[in-house]
Formats: sequence, structure tokens, C-alpha cells
Amino acid sequence: MYRPNAAKRKLRAGEPVYGCWQGIGHSLITELLGLAGYDIVLLDHEHGPASVADAVPSLQALAGTPATGIIRMPWNDPVYAKRILDIGAEGVMVPQVNSKEEAQAAVAACRYPPAGIRGVAYGIARGADFGLAPDYQQTISDNLLILCQIETRQAVEAIPDIAAVDGVDGLFIGPWDLSGSLGKLGRFDDPEVRDTIRRAERAIQDSSKWLGSLPSLGRSPAEMVRDGCRIVIGPAEITLLRDAARADLAAFKEAVGKLSR
Repeated sequence: MYRPNAAKRKLRAGEPVYGCWQGIGHSLITELLGLAGYDIVLLDHEHGPASVADAVPSLQALAGTPATGIIRMPWNDPVYAKRILDIGAEGVMVPQVNSKEEAQAAVAACRYPPAGIRGVAYGIARGADFGLAPDYQQTISDNLLILCQIETRQAVEAIPDIAAVDGVDGLFIGPWDLSGSLGKLGRFDDPEVRDTIRRAERAIQDSSKWLGSLPSLGRSPAEMVRDGCRIVIGPAEITLLRDAARADLAAFKEAVGKLSR
């Protein structure tokens, strides 16, 4: 169902938004996360096994919740962007955006001509309520949330140029890939890694675009907000389930152990 983008409204009102990654492509999980109260449920099509077809019931499930449904694309691909927008994604996250030109390509893939290259099928697309949303063509560019990921040394240097691209709403730092691009994968105590992440954060804050990230450098989601992050995508549903299962098993084993003492 085409509707105002709740996460974007909050951001424009100066409020931070908090989301959860979803890698398992089942709509019941999507619905649960949306009803739990996350501002964003981010369907991960870069690292998760879900397909465009899997995303349809997930987006349908979110329509009954306040959460905004964003899809992370596998790559900066105009064909993939067209397909997920036609099924009703309320935002897109584009990985590995390293230059102004790549950011411009990402935006163009999301906009109809003459502003972009998105193929026109809103008369039959679910994203436009199968042609029943009368203002879809006029409003979708403003309603959509477009996030470009900053994941390489090259991207960090290009932040001012990427942020200057019309249509890019936010720049989202990927700390793991960024550390890897420095040759120091996961070494977040390394001074170069810490300095590069901090420099990226400052550069985005100095622009007119929203800073996004997953929690990094040992900071909690709330501490990320304290440091200027407006879009925090925290846990993944897989880690929530994994950690809860391990904690439950550990508690059970500890309790049973006490019975035998």
C-alpha cells in the first residue's frame, strides 16, 4: 500500500530512526519486527538469500505496521532497483557507492524520466497500488528514502561529492567493509580504522545529508545517536534469535547444574 514514508518524516522532523536488518526472507519475521516497533525493517538482499519475489509478502506484511520497508540491493543495479520499487520498497540502500557518478546512477535508477531512467509501469505496479495511487508519479521521488553506502577508502574521500548529489538522502557507513578496504578487516582498535570511520562521520555531518551506520567502534545504538548518527540499523533478526537461543540454553544448563549440587 502506497503511503507516506514514516521514517523519512521522522528524519525531517529531526528525530533519529532505529532499524533492524532482516536476512531471512519470510514475511512473518518481517511483520513481527514491524509490530515490535522498529522504525525501519531493512530487507537485506546483498548478504541474505531473499529474492524480489520473497520481498513482496514481506512488504505486504509491513503495510499493517508503522515500520518503513527498505531493501538493500545486491549492487548498484538499475534493473534490480526498478523491480524492488515496482513491488513497493519504501527505500533503497545501495552498497559500495564510491563516487559522485555512482551516486548519480543510483538516484537515476529510482526516478522516472526525464529526471532518471526508471522504467514506467506504475499503472500495474504494486508499489503504486496497481495504478490506484493517483499521485504516485508526482510524489514517489520525494517519498522514497535513498541511502548510499560508504564502504571504501575511495568512498570516504568522495563523501562531499556523493552528498552533493540531488536525491541522495543519506550516507550509510559500512564499518566492516571499510576496515577491509584499509587492509585491516575487523580491526576496529586500529588507529587508522578508527580515524577513517570518524572522518567519514564528520564529513557526512558537515553535509546536508543524514548520517547512517550500524553501531561501530564499541558504541551502542544510543551512543551512535549521541555522536550524530540519524539512521541506526542495529541488530539483525538472525543475531537476535541466535543470541536469545544461546542465552536460553546457557541459563538452562546453569540451572540444571545447580540441581545436581
